[in-house]
Amino acid sequence: MKRDSATLAYQQLQPENILTAVESVGFRCDGCLLALNSYENRVYQVGLEDATPLIAKFYRPHRWKDAAIQEEHDFAHELAANEIPVIAPCRDSTGATLHHHHRFRFAVFPRCGGRAPELDNTDHLLQLGRFSGRLHAVGGSRRFEYRPEITIENFGENSVRYLLEGDFIPPDLTVAYQTLAVDLLQRVRTCFERAGEYRHIRLHGDCHAGNVLWTDDGPHIVDLDDARSGPAVQDLWMFLSGPPHEQTGQLHHLLDGYTQFCDFDARQLHLVEALRTLRLMHYYAWLARRWGDPAFPRAFPWFNTQRCWEDHVLSLREQAALMDEQPLQWQT
Repeated sequence: MKRDSATLAYQQLQPENILTAVESVGFRCDGCLLALNSYENRVYQVGLEDATPLIAKFYRPHRWKDAAIQEEHDFAHELAANEIPVIAPCRDSTGATLHHHHRFRFAVFPRCGGRAPELDNTDHLLQLGRFSGRLHAVGGSRRFEYRPEITIENFGENSVRYLLEGDFIPPDLTVAYQTLAVDLLQRVRTCFERAGEYRHIRLHGDCHAGNVLWTDDGPHIVDLDDARSGPAVQDLWMFLSGPPHEQTGQLHHLLDGYTQFCDFDARQLHLVEALRTLRLMHYYAWLARRWGDPAFPRAFPWFNTQRCWEDHVLSLREQAALMDEQPLQWQT
């Protein structure tokens, strides 16, 4: 992790920094501040005088360039303009959504309540499918210019390299992890070969139940911070859980809704376990990359222990077996 002045200031972000930043774009804060559950960025609920509280997101230095953050914001507003319920950042009097205050980059969002969707609820799955189909219909209309693609190199190879070169893997597990990683990445490549050529579209990128707020009006999506280009199934597989027969049922309900608005190539089902494997590898490398941030050892005390790496190796071995099985089936 870079240890420059911007990073140090970010790690030591204080309430007065947050309130003065929000007031610098025209809001009058009442002093009430609540830290929300976020680690990659710092996110707060900020009370306002005579108005509904808003959400302020302070972006981690060096993760995204300004152009990539702006592209995320523009995508959110494009979705909202197409009546897709996404929580888009607020514009100031000049139309800007990304703001700078001293060393900090931040955006403000309207507060939206809600609960997590019930993934064992047929109606919820159907609505999530419709929502995803509408999102992808817009996402497929053009490409990202500044935000990266989901690739085996970015999520897999770079993650393995970082963990090994950073000496995170315990010495007694290094050979086992390295050998397993080589085997896994080959299996991932095989899954991608089976899927064939697919259309790269703009995605939410991190579309799981925690990033969906369910209200009486249906789902609202939040947190496009991981928006990338990739296969459509990336925004669907995280809604699936349980043994294969349960996932198959869930998938059918999702795609029943999805295909009302967007076509789906069933060959992409070969990617489900491959993408799950890449996410798992990327997640552990993400924790390692952020381990110098004092917030991470406090929030993830289980990480970087002997037991942690033993469990990680076991989980990866399970993924190797799952990638050898037949993919989920969908009958159109």
